[in-house]
Amino acid sequence: MESLQVTRLMSCKLSANISHKACSFIPSRQLGFSSLSRRSFQNGKLTVARSDITENGGGFGGLDDSSNSNSIEEEDDDEEEEEKNGLMLGLDRDDCGSVIALHLIPPSGEVTIDSHQDEAADTKGEDEGIEEEKGGEEEIRSRVTYNIVFVTAEAAPYSKTGGLGDVCGSLPGVLAGCGHRVMVVSPRYLNGTSADKNFAGAYDVDRHIKVPCFGGEQEVAFFHEYKKGVDWVFVDHPSFHRPGNLYGDSHGAFGDNQFRFTLLCHAACEAPLVLPLGGYTYGEKCLFLVNDWHAGLVPVLLASKYRPFGIYKDARSILVIHNLAHQGVEPAASFKNLGLPWEWYGPLEWVFPTWARTHALDTGEAVNILKGAIVTADRILTVSKGYAWEITTVEGGHGLNELLSSRRIVLNGIVNGIDVTEWDSSSDEHISFHYSADDLSGKARCKTALQQELGLPIRPECPLIGFIGRLDYQKGIDLIRWAIPELMEDNVQFVMLGSGDPLYEDWMRAAEKTYRDKFRGWVGFNVPISHRITAGCDILLMPSRFEPCGLNQLYAMRYGTVPVVHATGGLRDTVENFNPYAGDGSGEGTGWTFSPLTKESMLEALRTAIMTYRDHKSTWEALMRRGMQRDFTWETAAIHYEQVFEWACIDPPYIT
Repeated sequence: MESLQVTRLMSCKLSANISHKACSFIPSRQLGFSSLSRRSFQNGKLTVARSDITENGGGFGGLDDSSNSNSIEEEDDDEEEEEKNGLMLGLDRDDCGSVIALHLIPPSGEVTIDSHQDEAADTKGEDEGIEEEKGGEEEIRSRVTYNIVFVTAEAAPYSKTGGLGDVCGSLPGVLAGCGHRVMVVSPRYLNGTSADKNFAGAYDVDRHIKVPCFGGEQEVAFFHEYKKGVDWVFVDHPSFHRPGNLYGDSHGAFGDNQFRFTLLCHAACEAPLVLPLGGYTYGEKCLFLVNDWHAGLVPVLLASKYRPFGIYKDARSILVIHNLAHQGVEPAASFKNLGLPWEWYGPLEWVFPTWARTHALDTGEAVNILKGAIVTADRILTVSKGYAWEITTVEGGHGLNELLSSRRIVLNGIVNGIDVTEWDSSSDEHISFHYSADDLSGKARCKTALQQELGLPIRPECPLIGFIGRLDYQKGIDLIRWAIPELMEDNVQFVMLGSGDPLYEDWMRAAEKTYRDKFRGWVGFNVPISHRITAGCDILLMPSRFEPCGLNQLYAMRYGTVPVVHATGGLRDTVENFNPYAGDGSGEGTGWTFSPLTKESMLEALRTAIMTYRDHKSTWEALMRRGMQRDFTWETAAIHYEQVFEWACIDPPYIT
């Protein structure tokens, strides 16, 4: 039996024999989809078999029963079984033969719903996805599910150095909870430390493939763990087994990172085709979410290696830019190592400006993997709306602003979410006292406990300012360093947690000795301490030069700690500047943003926050509560991701 795959309830391609003017589509409720919309269909499709049983005769699509495309002939046993379990789609026609309605028919031939009135009597409360509108009308939206493949260099808790690991460790599980089939492909890092136990639950799936790159065929294996509804797939190769962190060691970045992540991209393209996870493969119809330059070869491979041979022709790729500053740039001579056809050099071609070349004979020719991903991806995402705009500017584009501006029509920003089970002031295992927006009493006790732990004088009336992050130029540490002498003249306390540039690490140690009763600097990173600082501080300072999204300001607001941030990227998107005159005098906003990025501007914002904390307690508590009530969950972010998935699947692949 011929079948029709309906991917949307309200749209259908019509045969050329049907008059578009005469064809009308009735609401999905009248088609009887309401009882079906609750169910999950594989690949997001509802298979509907064609039937000749219609009230006014005629075959589907205006074809008569002799048409080869829709005629019913003798079928084997398997097809008969499929017909028994399926639903049939019939057409109603007027006296002139024009299509006037569609309806579903069960295998018995009985029309499922004959009229709107019959169905309306039994719809109340039948589906959680139905929402009541003002006029009493109910609207049903189809649930389209996708096979989603995350490709990433890191994913918590298996591997993590920053926000990328948090995103790729949290978002996949939320999308899986929405009904999608989700795979995460990441390297299997082993460095001989206790971190290796993160991969203890993954087993070898006994699928080895040969990757043609770097002058030969490199063999990689796959490990797999199914957890929280997600297929976690780890690419195994000796290059991922070495001391150090994910990208380098004490001597700097690993010299073979291009080789390591080229293997990751090739393996990620093969994984949906060769790994029978849960008994069957993901197949060719996938949505690849490729994160930063480490995964940037995936859309290029789809366009150059697979689609020309009819593979992955229905797949889509979405590039997620977490930090445009890192682009995977290597000498032009390395192109031959990537396993790409020579005619695809153009999308990756990169020429440094004259001022950036090392010597007079340097031509500046290079390959830029992130540029190739921007050129070939079907859609592009960043981790905030503000950052999506900033990367199209000269100041924030890092040389790719013109290219990104040319693709602005497919460029969107979605603010990251946070794990609200891990970051919850009412149940956090790392803090001594719990509290909530309804009862803030535990917040003051957390502050006292932090002052005791750090050896600072216990002074509830003294505002405690915190900083958590990398000690580098991007995070604006130089501004903090310049501002500390003036800030310490005020009646405040300051605590910093982070590591990075040795210059700033040494400065933190020196400042702690200079301002013994006011300043503490913790060199390094400690998860429990970061939770206690977030809970115990009154103000969190983030003077980042650029911040694609930022997570610490989200954690701070959830814990009732008021952020003071530079108005850039995701910081500007997530922190609403305090306005005491709005809301009929009750005020609105969740913190302070400052611009331009100068010491004076930062100090002005800090002093305003300090004054509010001291002199306007009720206003300060309102600020805390508004921040704690903001919705920055991954469930909210996932809704926006699903919208981008839909857009990506509407149009044909960008590069064929």
